[in-house]
Amino acid sequence: MSLQGGLSIERMCLCAGVSRSGFYRHLRGLDPWDEEMLLRSEIQKIALQHQGRYGYRRVTAELRRRGMLVNHKRVARIMREDNLVGDGAKLATPSNGAPKATEIYINLANRMRLTGINQVWVADITFIRLKREFVYLAAVLDRFSRRVVGWDLDRTLTTRLPLAALQMALLNRKPASGLVHHSDRGIQYADSGYLRMLHEHGMFASVSRPGKPGDNASCESFFRTLKREEIDAKEYRNLEDLRLGIAAFIEFYYNENRLHSALGYRPPAEFERVTRSGEAATMSSGTKVDLTARSIS
Repeated sequence: MSLQGGLSIERMCLCAGVSRSGFYRHLRGLDPWDEEMLLRSEIQKIALQHQGRYGYRRVTAELRRRGMLVNHKRVARIMREDNLVGDGAKLATPSNGAPKATEIYINLANRMRLTGINQVWVADITFIRLKREFVYLAAVLDRFSRRVVGWDLDRTLTTRLPLAALQMALLNRKPASGLVHHSDRGIQYADSGYLRMLHEHGMFASVSRPGKPGDNASCESFFRTLKREEIDAKEYRNLEDLRLGIAAFIEFYYNENRLHSALGYRPPAEFERVTRSGEAATMSSGTKVDLTARSIS
């Protein structure tokens, strides 16, 4: 397990030429704690993949499809402890004046060519494995500059987590009306309270297409970078220790100093200063950001 790094269990078994079920049996015989954490990790992945829609029975069935023979009562216990119990009833009907949670939203973000900041924000959630527990990180990025404009860390997957990240972004950026907020199809982003916050600030909701995780690639790329360069490289004592580490990484390194290949090898903060000052034409020809405006079709 100490050599796992960013590899999935499936990839590790493929490289080693062993079956996943054989690996799980071997792990259970060696270290009960590692086996428990591995099971929790797989349950977390399934919960995020299916965006909280699966209850413990479907999660158990999926685990067995992956070669893990586990009792459904154990799965139910872990899901309760990690706040992963699926509950569609939490999607309450919003109050008057706010968009309805059942309303269908399209992918607006992919129909836009960006000319500056605060035109499209992208939001997502990931989980982080600490030594004795799992916690969740929600982030909001400005798609134009890849800058992290809001984030929050918590032990729960409820809507309050991404809502806190959105509130930080609004406080930091104070965007004008008309901004497009893009996310995956997770139930947290379809919650009435979250949609109401978007509506109150004149923001348009945009969602990824079903089965198209690449629509939210900016956030996925940031999460991979954070885990590879910060979280996997250090050991954290607890949630607050992790919070301090993530804050330092985002605010002082990632946003201000880390060179981003999609920005002509500039840090996000510098890229924003350059484009605001009208020097975008001098950017490296390797940048992937399109500075030509085009209206939403």
